[in-house]
Amino acid sequence: MTRLSAITPSGHAQLGNYLGAIRRWAGEGSPGDLYFVSDLHAMTVSYNPAKLRSLSRETLAVLLAAGIAPDRVFVQSDLVRELGALSWVLECACSYGEAARMTQFKQKADGQGVVRLGLLTYPVLMAADILLQGADEVPVGQDQTQHVELARSLARRFNSTYGDVFVVPRAVMAGTAARVMDLSDPTRKMSKSTQDSAGVVFVLDDPDLVRRKISRAATDSDNRLEYRPTFQPGLANLLEILASCTGRSPIEVAEDHTTYGELKEAVAEAVVAELAPLRAQALEYLDDPAGLDSIRAAGAERARERGKHILEAALRMAGVG
Repeated sequence: MTRLSAITPSGHAQLGNYLGAIRRWAGEGSPGDLYFVSDLHAMTVSYNPAKLRSLSRETLAVLLAAGIAPDRVFVQSDLVRELGALSWVLECACSYGEAARMTQFKQKADGQGVVRLGLLTYPVLMAADILLQGADEVPVGQDQTQHVELARSLARRFNSTYGDVFVVPRAVMAGTAARVMDLSDPTRKMSKSTQDSAGVVFVLDDPDLVRRKISRAATDSDNRLEYRPTFQPGLANLLEILASCTGRSPIEVAEDHTTYGELKEAVAEAVVAELAPLRAQALEYLDDPAGLDSIRAAGAERARERGKHILEAALRMAGVG
């Protein structure tokens, strides 16, 4: 069975990405799982080409540094020709209404002066990502289940119209993961693409910077050190981060501390310790461009080979191969 997951390099990987997904991929993934850097997805909004290229390499290095096997990782744009061809075939099987009703499209397009066509069609590209690799399952959060349902619909439609080519994938809810909130504003999730990075701990941040960011984390004036997410979201966020780093519950770690300052110090040291091996290994990969390029090229070749017969069959069945 093949499971497929991805991370978009819309910014530097941050603590929430690591605790919520990357660490779990490395520790709980099965041999058939595949992970890719979805850099083409980052092009649906305004972006800087040089920065995108750099972030893609950095994200690949982070995945490898986390312990994900090189033979299970690739970069999406290295398959741009294959994905471009398959996306066109799938777009011709997709209706405008199906694409336009995607909730994420409506949310992201709302208020934008210029809406890129790629923002409308990127769920079809996501379907191509899934179907090209023959993925059986796609672990996703609630906000992405609609996209996997589109992939299922397109696979079924193509198979019934032209002949069986695609595995019909199914969405599976990603396992329970740490939900890390912004340190400056604990009402919003920590995000790698936020404009204000003061409340975001990036996985490659220098340890002293990590400590400074956590020391300035928003708490409250209650001076009541208990795990009460509804009433003390900032404090609860710190307790959840510490719990995730230490393998305990937020309620348990709250009992170990008496002041907010003491707690922040404990959180900072736990995060620094958690990220230290990852940071060191990722920087080693980035300091060896030739080695990283070699791993990337091998990953791309394996991904092409996995999808070669599927793409050839899809083109042939569609009458263009």
